[in-house]
Amino acid sequence: MKSFFYTLKQAFLQIFRNKAMSLASIFAIMAMLLILSIFFILVININTAAQAIQQDYDSIELFLKDGTSEEQAHEIIADFEKEKGVEDVYYKTKADAMADFRTRWGDNAYLLDSLSENPLPDSVVILISDLEQASDLAKDAATYDSVEDVKFYKDTVDKLLKATHFIQIAAVVVMVFLIIVSVVVVTNTIKLTVVNRSNEISIMKYVGATNWFIRGPFLAEGIIIGMISAGISIGLSAVIYKQLIEVLGDQMVSMLSVPMVPVDFLVLNFLWIFLALGISIGACGSIISMRKFLDK
Repeated sequence: MKSFFYTLKQAFLQIFRNKAMSLASIFAIMAMLLILSIFFILVININTAAQAIQQDYDSIELFLKDGTSEEQAHEIIADFEKEKGVEDVYYKTKADAMADFRTRWGDNAYLLDSLSENPLPDSVVILISDLEQASDLAKDAATYDSVEDVKFYKDTVDKLLKATHFIQIAAVVVMVFLIIVSVVVVTNTIKLTVVNRSNEISIMKYVGATNWFIRGPFLAEGIIIGMISAGISIGLSAVIYKQLIEVLGDQMVSMLSVPMVPVDFLVLNFLWIFLALGISIGACGSIISMRKFLDK
């Protein structure tokens, strides 16, 4: 236990002795994690949207302009009921659409209460029995004056999946590059401390101290730097994402008919991922910086 507290005490002393480089290390890791969080936010939200609307592969939804009467909607329904490849057509009010959301989100339906107003439009839903006819039906639907937008979900899902694949590849490339940069910065930070204590390290080795006893404070220093960086990154990511939901939440519902992933869900995932990355980067930088002195 004494050894543990000695290690922690020395680690914090070393961090405060080299404040400038310690701050540089913290900011380097924090920047890497923040950039990584942007990719995570994009991937998770796109995947969630794709999974949600994938259930509607066999339907086309015609979003109606504000002011369109129910009688006009039923005229559109009557026209499409005669079309080939149509199984059923029905009218959906904005209240019905919101009710569907609440059912889909189950226990998380309370998140929809934060919306200032119902952003969903009235719509006409066309259920398709023959997917080969879907593209032609979608084109015909767009010709109606009272139709604001046409959502053919198969095309949307295909585009979302392509975007997700691209973002995932980009995230891996950027993450590898930023991790290398972060490790180099942490290594140089701890190397300064090692150089300053080189005589002390030599004496400790001379009197029989083990490599792990000497390495302990430096390893703890790297881990502490990583944990501080992860904690700040998690907090900043949560604040930024909460603001994004407030600004873009309604638009996300309107465009994709899918709410954004809740802040609590993302923060919980970021907590473990960021801590693991921060600790790993800090520990790796410490081990690399000590290798020259302990391998003599």
